[in-house]
Amino acid sequence: MGTKGKHLGEFEEMVLLAVGVLGNEAYGISVKNKIEELMERNVSMGALHAALNRLEEKDFVQSKLGEATKVRGGKRKRFYSVTMFGQQEVKNLMAKRQQLWEAIPQEAFAIRWDPKGKA
Repeated sequence: MGTKGKHLGEFEEMVLLAVGVLGNEAYGISVKNKIEELMERNVSMGALHAALNRLEEKDFVQSKLGEATKVRGGKRKRFYSVTMFGQQEVKNLMAKRQQLWEAIPQEAFAIRWDPKGKA
């Protein structure tokens, strides 16, 4: 797959980061809830599953089925984890974004990004 095929969209990036935040508890509804909690944004399950599928196709995440439970009527949860390739992509994106923020001339914006949360 070429470089364009490995590009992450904004929503895919949020999903990838949420999977990382959740660790071993990253499955569909938990990822949805984490994004809604942290980003204050509504997420449809259809959009989430499409993004998870794309991330898996790009080798940024991998999935495995958990055990069947009575609570879920015998259905198994699909758990996601960030691959080494996905971790590297997140680090690269963070570095590129930081370079952009640091390149903004002081007079261009009234505020500048500070990784410690101080504007």
